[in-house]
Amino acid sequence: MRVLGLSAYYHDAAAAVVVDGRIVAAAQEERFTRIKHDPAFPLNAARECIALAGLRAHEIDFVAFYDKPFLKFERLLETYLAFAPRGFTSFRHALPLWLKEKLFQKSMLIKELSQLDASVDWTPRLLFSEHHLSHAASAFFPSPFERAAVLTMDGVGEWTTTSLAIGSGTELKVIREIHFPHSLGLLYSAFTYYTGFKVNSGEYKVMGLAPYGEPKYAALILEHLIDVKDDGSFRLNLDYFDYCTGLTMTNRRFAELFGGPPRQADALLGQKEMDLAASVQSVTEEVVLKLARSVARETGEKNLCLAGGVALNCVANGKLLRQGSFERLWLQPAAGDAGGSLGAALVAAHMYKREPRQIAGGGDLMQGSYLGPRHDTADSARRLTVLGAKFDVLGDDEIVERCARALADGQALGWHQGRMEFGPRALGGRSILGDARSPTMQKLLNLKVKYRESFRPFAPAVLREDVGEWFAIDEDSPYMLLVADVLERHRIAMTPEQQRLFGIDKLNVPRSSIPAVTHVDYSARIQTVHRETNPRFHAVISRFKALTGCPVVVNTSFNVRGEPIVCTPDDAFRCFMGTEIEALAVGNCFLRKEDQDPALKERYEGKFDLD
Repeated sequence: MRVLGLSAYYHDAAAAVVVDGRIVAAAQEERFTRIKHDPAFPLNAARECIALAGLRAHEIDFVAFYDKPFLKFERLLETYLAFAPRGFTSFRHALPLWLKEKLFQKSMLIKELSQLDASVDWTPRLLFSEHHLSHAASAFFPSPFERAAVLTMDGVGEWTTTSLAIGSGTELKVIREIHFPHSLGLLYSAFTYYTGFKVNSGEYKVMGLAPYGEPKYAALILEHLIDVKDDGSFRLNLDYFDYCTGLTMTNRRFAELFGGPPRQADALLGQKEMDLAASVQSVTEEVVLKLARSVARETGEKNLCLAGGVALNCVANGKLLRQGSFERLWLQPAAGDAGGSLGAALVAAHMYKREPRQIAGGGDLMQGSYLGPRHDTADSARRLTVLGAKFDVLGDDEIVERCARALADGQALGWHQGRMEFGPRALGGRSILGDARSPTMQKLLNLKVKYRESFRPFAPAVLREDVGEWFAIDEDSPYMLLVADVLERHRIAMTPEQQRLFGIDKLNVPRSSIPAVTHVDYSARIQTVHRETNPRFHAVISRFKALTGCPVVVNTSFNVRGEPIVCTPDDAFRCFMGTEIEALAVGNCFLRKEDQDPALKERYEGKFDLD
């Protein structure tokens, strides 16, 4: 059976194809349209995924959508009635869109699907899953577990904001839920808004900012904003929030509680924002850890799967792993709404049509999350030639050697290889790489390549066989969703004067022998690189290790601020030419910046939207 899964119309639209219960392809629409977090119907992603599966559109048996629009509309109406007349302005803005489009989403979907093949009657093929069931399915069915507890946490689906399910074989049974407006994801988003970042895209910035601060406001949050029970269940005090009835996340009482209005996006970050970030991160971790302990006691399960936007909080995930409530933990790499497309397809395959489920021996079924399109060297060379690029086409061993030496020489390397990753992280398919030993690499990549905030940390990509020699973890972490500390023997002791530094002043103090990937609290967001899922990336790091003695490189997404991760060789070349990346490997094509026509550099410089 062939299923096309879709998520759309909120943010991070995506498509996925599952054939006979096997995950074949998945991709986000933003990569093709170049509109970050594109919410539109994922026509390009759907076409690409169908092609990657070797199918034509008419061969798709079912199309599964990731949530139920009527239930969302019910929430909108009931929320308005519960708070009326307060919130009429918000309701007045939302209602026309719902009446015009979202309430009739089935008709919209059928109209959009006709662009795939107008001769097909898509109506009997269209299925709808519930939002959190889609998340739970994306977490459990690709996992390596026959049985597991499944915890999903995000802003809100139809009504649910947090759910607990038990997965067994091809079954998923939801046993507990927390409903809107009480939401851990929306609490975190409220602080994202208040500290001056964009909701639904800036939450990871808050997480990255947290180690620069102290959780000075955590007690205030727990006293006034959220009531957390011993079992991890919680309720928010809606007197401080505006998301139910207004057009912003927080209100005047929230601002009074924390001593002033929200930070404007263009204002300097201060110690207050750092302390607020540390505080909401601390409270989030407390809730997640309590939930996990409760789930373990209640279910007796030994394995836990996580999905939903909160599951992208890799700091909380690392503490959850170390807490030891569960023997094993598995995290969906596309944990946010994009992954809902995959979850919906898996619901249709396993729960609707009872397709048998495969269990990967020791691993998972995500194939390293390399589920998007690939471009072979011949296609890449043709595209680069059209763009006026100068490059060498090398053999397999030579491209590995040239890239490893570029990294060892301290160069920033663009890396466009194999299939594109599914999810928000670059995992060695569409990455920018650097020397983790360099004390200047973090600043170079942030300010001269990524054009982003200087406080943002970078992740280490480390050979799986060496991870325990460098970090306080010896587990698989292929999806960059676990944080662990750099081992003591690799750290650099701080002087008394350095220990007295506060906030952003901590940034330029080298913390270890791999300073480019060591955060100010000695932590790192780790990706373990596996020979089985990405042999070329593994080979480059192995050769880098042979040259330098270090099996760790910087791995960050191949994009600049405000842009989606690159998809095609064309995207990669434009990003390469418009930034200070010094070398680029696209398949077996190797490019050096110094060899390129200076006129091309002038053409591409400053061409990126940095909002």
